[in-house]
Order: sequence, then structure tokens, then C-alpha cells
Amino acid sequence: MGKTINWGIIGIGKIAEKFAEDLATVKDAKLLAVASTSKERAESFAQKHKAKFAFDSYEQIFSAPGLDVVYIATPHSKHFKCTQLCLENKTAVLCEKPFAMNEDEVQKMIDLAKAQNTFLMEALWTRFMPNIKKVLELIEEGAIGQVKTLHADFGFIPPYFPERRVLNPYFGGGAFLDIGIYPAFLSLLILGYPSSISATHTKGPTGVDETTTFFYKYDDRATASLNCTFAAHTQTEARIYGDKGHILMPTRFHDSQEITLVPDEGEPVTYQFPRKTRGYNYEIEEVNRCLQSGLKESTLWPLKDSLRLIHLLDKTRERAGIRYEVDKTKN
Repeated sequence: MGKTINWGIIGIGKIAEKFAEDLATVKDAKLLAVASTSKERAESFAQKHKAKFAFDSYEQIFSAPGLDVVYIATPHSKHFKCTQLCLENKTAVLCEKPFAMNEDEVQKMIDLAKAQNTFLMEALWTRFMPNIKKVLELIEEGAIGQVKTLHADFGFIPPYFPERRVLNPYFGGGAFLDIGIYPAFLSLLILGYPSSISATHTKGPTGVDETTTFFYKYDDRATASLNCTFAAHTQTEARIYGDKGHILMPTRFHDSQEITLVPDEGEPVTYQFPRKTRGYNYEIEEVNRCLQSGLKESTLWPLKDSLRLIHLLDKTRERAGIRYEVDKTKN
């Protein structure tokens, strides 16, 4: 058994609740402290998830003795400042996706982490899922031949609360940054960075993108057709087509518990990955492993990959015409 890693959480909304539940299933991991802007909410969350300390400001969490790492679960627009706060206190960080609002912020986060010699990782939980690992293994083995095209979508209709994160431009709301990141990530992982990008979007009543459709081309060898929407419930599946077959990642593809290999010749084979958790345990285990080994970044999802992803997101938003106030202050 390795050293117990003491976790803190900044921002205690829905995703923090799910994360804390999975954290409790990971050996060598303990929720030590939580921080919110509300003392009542912080104390309630801490009591529910058995955290020793509850703070009503983010700055206070660093006073918790033995704190090793902080998971940042605030709205997108606060990721940069909260990560900066942790790194300035030389506290390791796992920050929710998207890592920040744009490449400029992400680069500054990475530079600060290196200057402080402190661990930093984007909480792109899909990268650590066993279904993703199996997809990469099958492609590497040549099970579907050379990948030629990838189709992926993510769509649901959220409750209409315009003041909350999902639909509020102030918090970095909109379909693309919230859920479009998953199809974009999958294409980057499988096919690399595209040679050309096309994108368009429709705007919802709060001003954020409601639906974004984007298309990536990879010279003359492959394409990716991708979509995200808050206007409809879609299949939320991914299909990766090669010249010898394809792989189906069924709904919800980004954390599905099975995939199916469908060769052009032969019978389909389904691989299953049952779990009792929501799936956040895999990224938690990766952070634990890194910290116990003295690493400053993940070898599975290194900072250079997060930088490539945010660059792709920025360029896709640029093509689609999706902008936020923070983009106007980019250096």
C-alpha cells in the first residue's frame, strides 16, 4: 500500500458530488478538505463525504494540514484563477476539463506549474477509462485497419436555468466547451491534429452556443465528423471506421462500459468493462500514482496533450464564431 493521498475539493457542485463518491472507493485516497464560497454548503458537503475540514473561501483550504492535492470543480471561467491559487501555494492540482477558457490561460498554468515544480493535470476522465485503452489497443493491433473516418456526437437538453454554469456565458457555458470537448478529444487521440478545421454553431437564448457541428480533415487520409448540442437528446455514441472494419462506442461513449469491434470479415466482438463507480476513480488513481512516484505530470495525459487539446478547441471555436469575454484579453 502506498502513501495515503489527502485530497481537497474547490467548488462543490454536482460534479464534485460525483467525484467525492468515487474518491471514497479509491485505496490510498482520502478527502481531507473542501472549500466553497458558502460556509453552510461547505460544512454540509464535508459532513456528507466525511471530510475533516470545511472552508468558506478557496484561500483557506491550504491551511488544512497534510493536504496533498486539490481537485478544482468550479465553473470553467474560474479554472485558471483557482489553479493559479493552488500552484502559488505549491499544492498539486487536478483541474476539471476544459483545463481553462483558452490556450493563453492553459500555457500560463503550465508555466507556473513548472516554475513551482508542482504537479498539474487536466481532469479529462475519459482518457483514463478502460474502454478508451481498449480502443487504442485494437487500433494499434490493426483490428480495423487504417482509420479513415470518425463520427462522434454528444447531445442532451439541460434544464433551463440561465444563471447557472451550463447556459451562462460568464461561466464559460455552451455546448462546445462543456460536451463538445469529448468528440474533439477522441478525434485528437485517434487521428492527431487536423490539417483543416470547419465549424459552425447555432446560438441559444442566453447567447452561448446551443449546437456546434465541426469537421476535421487530416490531409488526404482521414476525416472526423463531430457534433454537440443542448437542443436535442442524441445517440451520444462514437464510431471509428477503418478500411477493415469499425469500432462502436455506444452511448455514452466517453464513459461507456463496453465497446464492439465489427470487422468487415468475421463476427462482431463486444468487450465489457463493468464498474460500480461513476468512472472518476480512474483519474483519481492516476493522480495518486503520479504523486506517490514523485511525478509532476501524468505520463498518460501529459501537459503537452492538454495544450494541444485547448489549441484545437480554440481553433474550432474561432472557425465556428464562438467567443467569450476572456478571449478579448488574450496576450
